[in-house]
Amino acid sequence: MVGQGVLRECLLDSGVTRVQVIGRTPTGVHHPKLRETVHSDLWHYSAIEGDLSGFDACFFLLGVSSAGIKEEAYEHITYGITMAAAETLCRLNPNMKFFYVSGAGTDSTERGRSMWARVKGKTENALLRLPFSAAYMFRPGFIQPLHGARSKTPAYRVIYTAAKPVMTLLRRSFPNHVLTTEEIGRAMLAVARYGYAKRVLEVRDIRAVLKLN
Repeated sequence: MVGQGVLRECLLDSGVTRVQVIGRTPTGVHHPKLRETVHSDLWHYSAIEGDLSGFDACFFLLGVSSAGIKEEAYEHITYGITMAAAETLCRLNPNMKFFYVSGAGTDSTERGRSMWARVKGKTENALLRLPFSAAYMFRPGFIQPLHGARSKTPAYRVIYTAAKPVMTLLRRSFPNHVLTTEEIGRAMLAVARYGYAKRVLEVRDIRAVLKLN
């Protein structure tokens, strides 16, 4: 869902000249700037390395819900896929900025009680150790999908549909807890261009980026 929103902002931005999407299924989006590579094995990228060089930034937006998944399986996907992609991209694009979406409540100590937060924290920490030009961890809270962005998780779609009538009120009442897919995309593009003092951005920081740009 976030990926759909960020892709839209990249395609709308006149300063972005080329967008390469890697995913297991086609996006269904058509645009002169867009190139897509359908790739089923997201733990291994050697076969498509020719599509992965010459880029200034990576917005890594793949992920799964932790609901009903044991920690080992969740870590295999969340940590394993992310690091496989990041290590490959870092080797091919040493001047790249890498962006990762984790979530509010991510546990940087890797020792907390929440399984998903520990795994996300482990992933963030590992990314920050890689020799990218810079790596930024985005930690949104509740995300409002805009412009047709839609979660692939059925339970989340139910939640978003139920919350839609009160979403505007929620955003006004809790501005440091709610972001839209459009705002996340715009903030990522701004940080890719101009950088940011912090490497881990909470909702408050993401809003600060939007105010500056």
